[in-house]
Amino acid sequence: MAVSMADITKLRKMTGAGMMDCKNALTEAEGDFDKAMEIIRKKGQAVAAKRSDREASEGCVLAKTTGDFAVIIALKCETDFVAQNADFVKLTQDILDLAVANKCKTLDEVKALPMGNGTVQDAVTDRSGITGEKMELDGYMTVEGAATVVYNHMNRNGLCTIVAFNKNVDEQLAKQVAMQIAAMNPIAVDEDGVSEEIKQKEIEVAIDKTKAEQVQKAVEAALKKAGINPAHVDSEDHMESNMAKGWITAEDVAKAKEIIATVSAEKAAHLPEQMIQNIAKGRLGKFLKEVCLLNQEDIMDAKKTVREALKEADPELKVVDFKRFTLRAE
Repeated sequence: MAVSMADITKLRKMTGAGMMDCKNALTEAEGDFDKAMEIIRKKGQAVAAKRSDREASEGCVLAKTTGDFAVIIALKCETDFVAQNADFVKLTQDILDLAVANKCKTLDEVKALPMGNGTVQDAVTDRSGITGEKMELDGYMTVEGAATVVYNHMNRNGLCTIVAFNKNVDEQLAKQVAMQIAAMNPIAVDEDGVSEEIKQKEIEVAIDKTKAEQVQKAVEAALKKAGINPAHVDSEDHMESNMAKGWITAEDVAKAKEIIATVSAEKAAHLPEQMIQNIAKGRLGKFLKEVCLLNQEDIMDAKKTVREALKEADPELKVVDFKRFTLRAE
């Protein structure tokens, strides 16, 4: 049967599918819009299934607050071209609006929400079929508090943060805290929020690093005492290349290897344990300063920590929780 341009345009507005896909669906459905929409949906599901093993590393990240409840969600796709498409961004926003309105706590709850003639997941699958790219929802995070704030970094839909406070907060100050989290990527509000497992791993890394440094210092001192430049013998490749250049002799290399082996073993066996522990604890403290929000230098005033900036603004103000999500590797 003949299909009018008006009907094709109408179906395209209803589904977002391409003109030819709409024409073919209407032809197959003999002008029945409900059947045509189902044909397009099934085609989208088939296309999405074929692309399930592909990587979706681009997309759109958005955040929204209702005052005491804030949400981040990401709709991922394969290319930046699709990520910047107005219909794709609108779909992400529509899903976010539904999630916030229903105060969903998990991504599975969001996917199951009614949307259009199906569910949110159906809408994502349909869009995947229309664009020919793999799409998936990701990064669903929520915070709750007396007041919440959201921040979309540079309004580019690639990195968002949400923050919850224990009381009403000045809008500008709240935004600055959200920007701090976007810029400095803390993992917890304070030390209490850092798991013992992470702290223990950092201590172990710090101890190993400190021991290696102490051994290296002893080796370098011994090499210098023997008249050998440590930089000339710090690896097998350097030894070979520096002999070829005439900077050291084969005898120097043999002597250096003996010194390295002997001094390393001797120093490692007699490292001062208390000193090692003290240095490692200092490194843990530095780590906690870098990864805990309240301990970080305030990006607006490096002379203050975030804790000091908040206390100065309101002694009773506290950050209850925060979340951060980005599509970019860091």
